[in-house]
Amino acid sequence: MSTASKKPAATGAPAPQRPIDRLIAIMARLRDPKGGCPWDLEQDFTTIAPYTIEEAYEVADAIQRGDMTGLREELGDLLLQVVYHARMAEEAGNFAFDDVATAIADKMVARHPHVFGGAEIDSAAAQTRMWEEFKARERAAKASASRQAPSVLDDVPLALPALLRAEKLQKRAARVGFDWPEARQVLDKIEEEIREVRAELDQGAPAGRIGDEIGDLLFALANLARHLKIDPETALRGCNAKFERRFRSIEQELAKEGKTPTDASLDEMEALWVKAKRGEQIGD
Repeated sequence: MSTASKKPAATGAPAPQRPIDRLIAIMARLRDPKGGCPWDLEQDFTTIAPYTIEEAYEVADAIQRGDMTGLREELGDLLLQVVYHARMAEEAGNFAFDDVATAIADKMVARHPHVFGGAEIDSAAAQTRMWEEFKARERAAKASASRQAPSVLDDVPLALPALLRAEKLQKRAARVGFDWPEARQVLDKIEEEIREVRAELDQGAPAGRIGDEIGDLLFALANLARHLKIDPETALRGCNAKFERRFRSIEQELAKEGKTPTDASLDEMEALWVKAKRGEQIGD
């Protein structure tokens, strides 16, 4: 029997469309000047960027809550943002979705020679060092192409949340030795920054100067978290959740008395806050 005779008979049915191809086609239809969605047609990179950031945070929120159904949905929303940006770039003749996928695939292969090549890496720490070396070479190449002097701080995105960007800037500087040797020295710096905030307040300084000192304090706090291997964004999100939980408890307790926070004194609310805090500690 020949090899050809083993082939299945042609049915004439089209190959099933991959979900990603369907999504790309849907976005193209939405952006079609003839019959597309008016809202989608009005958008550009600048107007869509805030939605992209928001969707990334919603992915993180679903992970934090352990909501796998929600995570599936939020990942879809985030993927839509990638498809949206790629479609607009394709319309402008810059690149298309396949170019985005190809570029990241090539980057992953290049940055993992121990998986896709003959290199040997024996630990996660060694992999991290190699990864940073790759990124440093990429930054240097970009700087050379733009005829700018390379910096270890290149490519730390301006759009990052300020606390996260502070941590990343500090990590970059630490790689070349610009760092406090130990966490206790950062605590001393935090105390210094608090004294400077107090001094500006005592002198009746304008808001701009006080804001500058508070910025220094926040930067130092991010530095302490980094030294202690604590993600400052995660720590602050946890604090936000704790505050929200306890304040809602205050509202619920006041509601039992037919009151709202605006009807209660600060002392009443503080007492209920302490009660909520103790309740959490007992639960632990």
